[in-house]
Amino acid sequence: MEYIQTPPTSSQGNILCCTCGVPIPPNPANMCVSCLRTQVDISEGIPKQVSVHFCKQCERYLQPPTSWVQCALESRELLALCLKKLKGSMSKVRLIDAGFLWTEPHSKRIKMKITIQKEVMNGAILQQVFVVEFVIMSQMCDDCHRVEAKDFWKAVVQVRQKTSHKKTFYYLEQLILKHKLHQNSLNIKEINDGIDFYYGSKQHAQKMVDFLQCTVPCRSKTSQRLISHDIHSNTFNYKSTFSMEIVPVCKDNVVCLSPRLAQSLGNMGQVCVCVRVTSTIHLIDPNTLQIAEVDGNTYWRNPFSGLCNPRQLEEFIVMDTDVIRDQRLGAGAGTRSNKHTLAEVWVQKTSELNTSQQYHCRTFLGHLLNIGDLVLGFDFANSNVNDENLNKMNPHHVPDVVLIKKSYDRSKRAKRRNWKLHEMDRDRDGLDTVDERQYQEFLEDLEEDEALRKNINIYRDASKIPVESDTDDDGAPRISLTEMLEEMSLNDATGGEGADMMTE
Repeated sequence: MEYIQTPPTSSQGNILCCTCGVPIPPNPANMCVSCLRTQVDISEGIPKQVSVHFCKQCERYLQPPTSWVQCALESRELLALCLKKLKGSMSKVRLIDAGFLWTEPHSKRIKMKITIQKEVMNGAILQQVFVVEFVIMSQMCDDCHRVEAKDFWKAVVQVRQKTSHKKTFYYLEQLILKHKLHQNSLNIKEINDGIDFYYGSKQHAQKMVDFLQCTVPCRSKTSQRLISHDIHSNTFNYKSTFSMEIVPVCKDNVVCLSPRLAQSLGNMGQVCVCVRVTSTIHLIDPNTLQIAEVDGNTYWRNPFSGLCNPRQLEEFIVMDTDVIRDQRLGAGAGTRSNKHTLAEVWVQKTSELNTSQQYHCRTFLGHLLNIGDLVLGFDFANSNVNDENLNKMNPHHVPDVVLIKKSYDRSKRAKRRNWKLHEMDRDRDGLDTVDERQYQEFLEDLEEDEALRKNINIYRDASKIPVESDTDDDGAPRISLTEMLEEMSLNDATGGEGADMMTE
């Protein structure tokens, strides 16, 4: 009979703590944890209260030395930012764990629970848990300082247009509001022939320049001025200026093209009417309905200007009209408009109704004009226009009258208008108020041109009650309610103060 011998079990004996005499397992320090903590504090040198700078305006935290970062409460980004504040004092310990403790969001306190380890007496490793409190200190960042100062800028975009009418500027203003490109500007200043946009960084100004080049036909020039230079770090401080010149052609301008440009556009007539200015100049030949688009690069190679401004337009009354059926007769090789109708009309000035003087011309408004209607046009026969391209033309090819647009009663249209547009907050630099006549003409253009208002936010004006009367309706175009945006305020729903909101 064999016996299985089991190996003897080894039991580790306890020792007494050299300080308090409590039995403990053997360790290199021969001390219990309580006595070891009384002798050694591994968190010594680590601050228990640290300040963190926070900008109220942009809600960002300062990440030393100069960068500002966006961090949500109890996020990983904020945890990393707080640990960087303790990085120098925790170089001799080992970080085991770190996490946030709940605090009231408005207490301006952030508490973090940190676990560290460190080798102490004779190779013993001691672990300790403690709490660090971060006090949130308010400090305005440099970007918000520039916004509040409104006179400290790094870049300016100077938008200019050498015309007497501001229709293109009104259209450009609505596009800027829709895409919210004015929010990054420190200040917007309106001067005599344009607008200046001031920015705190060159990147924001460059973004505005790119937007303008894609929105309106223009050309740009860039310059910069040295403000300061640090020879030790080789850093330069510049102020940049972007000069944007918009083509001096507006909607409803009569222009005369050069023979070379007219030939390149499909042999269209030299005397044309500008029907719209978007990213290109939209032209139409009133004699043939031929249309063409001229971009910025083409314009600056073959420049032309408006022969008249809207204030020089005269009012005519239609005496007779005859629609031309064969609209291809005499047309060039370009594209013809399908939205207009070619017609021959006899018109007479409303200021010369006591005479028998009438004018014959072709027009692209055949789908709108009837006998007795009023129409605005430019009288070439009784005007003296000094234009290089027009003076070289054959006088027999220059029309007596060029009709631009049908005329409606402006006072009735203003009463029926139940919509409005937003405007940018800008410094007018001592200028008078906006020319009300030019602004009303721009609003009328929006009502008449559906393609022009597609890129614009139009808001319903609840303060105006539209006049619904058959006797007052003169056939003037209107904007339907489906094209308007509803402007609402949080005050309507909650009864308190709140930010405006727009819903479509």
